[in-house]
Amino acid sequence: MASLEWNASLIVDFPVMDEVHEEFVALLAQVEAAGDEQLRALWDVLIAHTQHHFDQEDRWMQATGFAPGNCHSQQHKVVLAVMREGAVKAEQGDLSTIRHMASELGPWFSHHAQNMDASLALHMRSAGFDPLTGAVLMPEALPQEPITGCGGACGTSDKTAEARL
Repeated sequence: MASLEWNASLIVDFPVMDEVHEEFVALLAQVEAAGDEQLRALWDVLIAHTQHHFDQEDRWMQATGFAPGNCHSQQHKVVLAVMREGAVKAEQGDLSTIRHMASELGPWFSHHAQNMDASLALHMRSAGFDPLTGAVLMPEALPQEPITGCGGACGTSDKTAEARL
């Protein structure tokens, strides 16, 4: 059984992000259902998808006022590093590491999407951010100071957070 299934609790109401999240959930399910002969290749596909997914979100954060080292982006880097370590272990014949990682990715992703990504989506909607063009339709809604936290207003000063509410 998959550690995560697509459901309404994962929807962040930012269609481009929701589509990528649904793809991630489907790819993770394929990894979890894979036989040993397919596991490494599917894990590599999941890593490539996740890299693209995280790069996209990181670009959106940069375009909408996040500090370069914010914890949301840092979490992306850590998760990708761990996934790549799983690929190395698999190359050495240890498929159990990937199977364990895959079972842990589901609960992690659910929490990440419902908290960090939901906050990011709210932040982008409030600024009128267009993910296809990179345009910010309401630049006055962007924070005065770079966001250093894990979501939208959570990493700004109290004054900036209050002004955005």
